[in-house]
Amino acid sequence: MMVYPRLSAMDLTSSAASSFPSQQSPLLFPLAGPPKLRLVLVPCVPPQQDGPKPPDAKREEPPRDWKSKGSRQLSHWSRARAIRYGRRIHRPSSPADSFDAKSQVTAADATSPEALASLLLQSDDEDEADIINGGKAIYMVSDGTGWTAEYTVNAALGQFEHCLIDRACAVQTHIFSGVEDEERLLEVIKQAAMEGALVLYTLADPNMAESANQACQLWGVQCANILAPTTAAIATHLGVNPSGIPRGKAPLTKEYFRRIDAIEFTMKHDDGALPQNLHRADIVLVGVSRTGKTPLSIYLAQKGYKVSNVPVVMGVPLPPNLFEVDQDKIFGLTINPVVLQAIRKARVKTLGFSGNSSTNYSRMDHVKEELEHCSRIFAQNPRWPVIEVTGKAIEETAAVVVRTYHDRKQKHWIPRISKRY
Repeated sequence: MMVYPRLSAMDLTSSAASSFPSQQSPLLFPLAGPPKLRLVLVPCVPPQQDGPKPPDAKREEPPRDWKSKGSRQLSHWSRARAIRYGRRIHRPSSPADSFDAKSQVTAADATSPEALASLLLQSDDEDEADIINGGKAIYMVSDGTGWTAEYTVNAALGQFEHCLIDRACAVQTHIFSGVEDEERLLEVIKQAAMEGALVLYTLADPNMAESANQACQLWGVQCANILAPTTAAIATHLGVNPSGIPRGKAPLTKEYFRRIDAIEFTMKHDDGALPQNLHRADIVLVGVSRTGKTPLSIYLAQKGYKVSNVPVVMGVPLPPNLFEVDQDKIFGLTINPVVLQAIRKARVKTLGFSGNSSTNYSRMDHVKEELEHCSRIFAQNPRWPVIEVTGKAIEETAAVVVRTYHDRKQKHWIPRISKRY
């Protein structure tokens, strides 16, 4: 990928004379900032001049050779979603190549768990070799951590999975966090203009947001203010003007320490540890090995929920405390046996065991027997909601758990997740 130098306001000011004819002057914008700071916005492409070009103009810019690797997580996620919805996948080696018959999954295979399992077992080397030509950049500019912009863009990209799966529209996202002054903001937008990137920004300061908008208009950069519509709607609803102050670092509030406490609790109560403390947990997850209990617990803990998870193992009785605590906070996890076997085979491989190992951990008959044993436990406890996690992302499963948890706790007619500020 062609790397362009980062230009500061000083560089732009010094280049203004060479970028414009003598009868023209650079465009000046009185941006907010220190009294002595004046930023000069110069168009990326100078106007054509009559007569011979200066020596520096004879140097030709090397052609851009965009070669970028798609996200491995996005790749696996997209393939799994494609199979679930019966879409065809192809992985062209070049833009001119047609479909590769070996990498196609048709709608006839969509209902086959074996197809999903085969994708889960694909080698990481194949992902490393999955190089695509072309790609459009998305710049996310934030005066804070960039969390809001990142999650908003990721949610929006989910609407284009039909294009991302087939690699027809390659996308690269770039986060620029902590942009709190116009000088650095100008550098980012200048770089975006050179790369033809889309700029999406979450800038709380109205002056910074206006500066970003003016610079993007001047240099022909497509941009959008992510926060503006939501902030304006809330201001109208509350009848209060927004402060316009960047949030910056996360405040050390009670909510913050509650999340830290939840993470510590969840880590200490992973995989059935300390069952005597199940009554202190907000949520309890039950399921066989490799159904995603631990990553789901950690994700929920980051949301502020204290989570314990209890594994179901044949021949090992469940802790008695599990049946004495509030049964409305217990959730069961189940998964397709073919997919579970594939996950366990991958786990055995990472642990260094050979394929001919005598362990029955990943044998299909043992996997089915464990799932049947777990299903009988779930049937004996009908108040435990059972969630099918096959092909689901952690975020999807967590949304179901949290929605059900709040619905049971607050007894709403319409399921919702409520939070008071």
